[in-house]
Amino acid sequence: MLAWLRPYPSPLFGRRGPDLDFPMLAGCLALLGLGLVMISSASTEVAAVNTGNVLYYMLRHLIYLVIGLGAAGVVLLIPLATWQRFGGLLLLAAFGLLVLVLVPGIGREVNGSMRWIGFGAFNVQPSEIAKVFVVVYLAGYLVRRQEEVRESWAGFFKPFVVLLPMAGLLLLEPDFGATVVMMGSAAAMLFLGGVGLLRFGLMVALAVGAVFVLVQTQEYRLQRLITFTDPWADQFGSGYQLTQALIAFGRGEWFGVGLGNSIQKQFYLPEAHTDFVFSVLAEELGVVGALSTVGLFVFVSVRALYIGLWAEKAKQFFAAYVAYGLAFLWIGQFLINIGVNVGLLPTKGLTLPFLSYGGSSLVICCVSLALLLRIEWERRTQLGSEDVDFQESDFPEAGFPEAGFPEAGSPAEVVHAR
Repeated sequence: MLAWLRPYPSPLFGRRGPDLDFPMLAGCLALLGLGLVMISSASTEVAAVNTGNVLYYMLRHLIYLVIGLGAAGVVLLIPLATWQRFGGLLLLAAFGLLVLVLVPGIGREVNGSMRWIGFGAFNVQPSEIAKVFVVVYLAGYLVRRQEEVRESWAGFFKPFVVLLPMAGLLLLEPDFGATVVMMGSAAAMLFLGGVGLLRFGLMVALAVGAVFVLVQTQEYRLQRLITFTDPWADQFGSGYQLTQALIAFGRGEWFGVGLGNSIQKQFYLPEAHTDFVFSVLAEELGVVGALSTVGLFVFVSVRALYIGLWAEKAKQFFAAYVAYGLAFLWIGQFLINIGVNVGLLPTKGLTLPFLSYGGSSLVICCVSLALLLRIEWERRTQLGSEDVDFQESDFPEAGFPEAGFPEAGSPAEVVHAR
């Protein structure tokens, strides 16, 4: 596969070596490195008891990180036009995975939820893959139906023929958090795609109503909503996880108790290395470390939005909508996870991008980063612009035929995004 992709122009094989958006890359690598350190610290106690090896979860996280960076390298080689062309097939693949995870014997149940498909010692979470595939598909739809989306109700409602069944499959797992993030990102993409305020306001009202109904129909969701408003009322029951997280924040004070010295990770705080890793970080690194982490997240999220804005100004609309969608996926997960950790939102099992332990989430974050880097590079080189003609000298000589450019009809032919 790499041999087939190698002749395409890419940010990895330029005349001067890799040509990547360094600020975005540096910010995400800093988060990945911080995540590895915090997983190593937060998981030692549970790993020692469950497996006898204090580094068990750290080593697995490192394996996922290597897989994620490898997948990111492959994604950097794939032209955005290819993603746009196969958007429909990717959507079908997402539906297939979400159906498979619900099939007994294929899907794995953990803590009462069927969210994972097992492959030996590893689990794949289809909802993480589905969210990215939905962004790719919806970006293609907004390009194809731009005028219809902006001017008619039909163009506005058509995406929901796809989104609502997918949301239904996510709720059957159940995965309420992934549903909220996916639908929120889709709504943001539609708004940035030109949907009028009236239709957008209606969509928001319907979404709020749907959330209210979903909360009322499931007792455990209603209980979580009641508990988070006063977790101390049932400190050793439904409010236990949140109270332990708040204790972690309180113990951290300004500069923390020191890396590796958390008390809450010693079986006081459940899921300390997954959903509540930020609480352990705040305990060990203090307010300064927690706010620095938040600052990194704000930087990479805003940078992702700017990459979309730059692509839109270059009239690379598919690239722009993909960047917006990925940025809002990150922002949604970040806000929900942090909100849960500090008690601003009801407890919800949603990973913190780049930091939490979890193979699928980490790999998909790396793939999303690679897509954003590819978008920024194509915008800068004008590869995806239909108004630009390229010459033989515009591309690196290495990996091309002797003539210096792919023959017509070959797999290496430059493909335009429009």
